[in-house]
Amino acid sequence: MATWLQAVNRLRASRTPGVLVTVVTVRGHAPRDTGAKMVVTADAVHDSVGGGNLEETAIQRAREMLADGVTDPEQVTLGLSDKAPNRHGMQCCGGEVTLLLEPLAVVPAVAIFGMGHVGLELARILARHDLELYLVDSRADQVSPQRLAVLEDSPAHVHVHHAPVPELVLGQVPTGTHVLVMTHDHGEDAALCDVALRCSHLASIGLIGSSAKWGRFRKKLAAEGHSEEALARITTPIGVPSISGKDPATIALSVAAALVPSFDEARHGIRQETR
Repeated sequence: MATWLQAVNRLRASRTPGVLVTVVTVRGHAPRDTGAKMVVTADAVHDSVGGGNLEETAIQRAREMLADGVTDPEQVTLGLSDKAPNRHGMQCCGGEVTLLLEPLAVVPAVAIFGMGHVGLELARILARHDLELYLVDSRADQVSPQRLAVLEDSPAHVHVHHAPVPELVLGQVPTGTHVLVMTHDHGEDAALCDVALRCSHLASIGLIGSSAKWGRFRKKLAAEGHSEEALARITTPIGVPSISGKDPATIALSVAAALVPSFDEARHGIRQETR
């Protein structure tokens, strides 16, 4: 059984929803002190807030919250005496415990392939959000520590990949990742689109570029055996049409504006369908 902190980190990495249960107040005698924590998922419990009726009641409520998609924290107060109502056995410690149940939201994941001018501007915007951000480029200088130093104080967890064959990274990103293809090389872009369409675990695939570029890619991808239904999974051009401008900062703003609304679905634990 993992500790509550290990469990929180694992749930974030696997993008699995859970509930963090904390003992926030204790009056009289109780099996655990203030600050004790446990993590509850749909099929597991990590650590303990005291066992018995106290813990089983918290587990049941936490799983109800997960099933109902509850996102707001809740408090539950339970008496630990033979006169207190209970559903999972008697506890006679004689005290009273208040528990805080906090849903652990699924953190969105975004992978930017191509860290040129637009990619870097987009990373700067997205890194201000609590998400898993994957930055991938086949050129080492584009993902150097010096160039990405502007992201050091960001709330996002940033994963940097210098990948001579960037499409290999597609197999390493978590389920539900939004993929944005914007490399310096149309050959790389085409290879990434081909492999991305063969991945069933991605939430969305966005390709930067003109309609002429997509026309050429569409023929090439169809020749590789991709159906019209599969090709429809790729969104191009990307961004909000009403935000015009060709400078990197404006393009990045447009792409982020189109993408950020989808983060709410991920945080609420809703499985995003590929499209």
